[in-house]
Amino acid sequence: MIKNILTGLFILGLTACSGTPEAPVQQAMPVETYLVSESEIPNIVELPGRVEAVRVADVRARVTGIVQRRLYEEGSNVKAGQPLFSIDPSELRASTAQVKASLERARATAANAQAVVDRYRPLVAEQAISQQEYDAAVAASREAQASVAQIRAELDAANLQLGYTTVRAPIGGRVRSAEVTEGALVSASEATLLTRIEQASRVYVTFAQSSSRILDIRRGITDGSIILNENDRAEVELIFEDGTEYPIPGQIDFLDFSVNETTGTVTLRAEFANPSGLLLPGEFVRARIFVGKKKGGFVVPQKAVTLSETGGTVMVIDNDGNAAIRPVELGAMTGAMWIIEGGLNAGDQVIVSNLQKIQPGIPVIAKPAPNGSGHNGASAATKPQASPSASKPEKEAAR
Repeated sequence: MIKNILTGLFILGLTACSGTPEAPVQQAMPVETYLVSESEIPNIVELPGRVEAVRVADVRARVTGIVQRRLYEEGSNVKAGQPLFSIDPSELRASTAQVKASLERARATAANAQAVVDRYRPLVAEQAISQQEYDAAVAASREAQASVAQIRAELDAANLQLGYTTVRAPIGGRVRSAEVTEGALVSASEATLLTRIEQASRVYVTFAQSSSRILDIRRGITDGSIILNENDRAEVELIFEDGTEYPIPGQIDFLDFSVNETTGTVTLRAEFANPSGLLLPGEFVRARIFVGKKKGGFVVPQKAVTLSETGGTVMVIDNDGNAAIRPVELGAMTGAMWIIEGGLNAGDQVIVSNLQKIQPGIPVIAKPAPNGSGHNGASAATKPQASPSASKPEKEAAR
């Protein structure tokens, strides 16, 4: 009897030892979240642009001759009318002297013809000479006066050409290096380029936006999803190649109303003050154009976004209460928030804490974020900081 009991207990022990133990339930990790909701956000367009001087003048030869001297310092600022080059005037001086001599001869001829008229006038009244002879004398006098006027105009032209031997700055600005040196033969017929002057105290920055984006903005204004600024102006900020911002904002001052047939783009232009000369003509920059505000936009905190070569991602809480990776299309930055162009929906909970510890698929539980950072982002700032992608076209394009 006792033997049977011991045998039964032994069998029960073996059965208990051979059972598979249940896996422990993983505890949900508490995380701070940001609730995604629709809000009114700045409508920011990011485009590459090129800096251009407001005024550019090519200084070219207007007479043919040999360059004697360069009269300016290359790279300096010059005033309008300042001498830049001296071209040998010897040949033009000789031509001018010939025209002066012809003018004196014509004047003498005209004076003699007028004297004949003065002598004939009383004689024709006395019928001492015929009316025909008097009329011929008057005609000769008028012809001589016309010859004087013609040669005087030739002298003015010769003096003008002689003045062109001193090449002057047509506008004020910074003058580039000389394209010719002393001793070079320059030609008026070929309009030899001598140098170039750029007026860059104010500069233009030109951009090209796709016609489809222009259409998007026009539709947005029509359906009310984009609200234009009250002053009807589009402000522009510039970013240099090293990521620093140009401190003076500009404004869009030109929009082309035709589409480039080759590129399918529309040209826009902004004007900027450039008192310190930081913006150099020909330089490439990136511009942020503020085109009013857009309704129904999404923003998330900067710390919630992970950037990679393929774009941006965020961690969200899925329907099962687990962490999940969500690719998002990033727009510009506004304050400390990323504008989200796609990938999120209203009501999504974006994780903003413990991102280094969280792996996709692990259970998480939302907890209130400090300082209200878990609420929606309707109060996004209006000044952006950076952006990996362009948004919509310029505001004035909408008109």
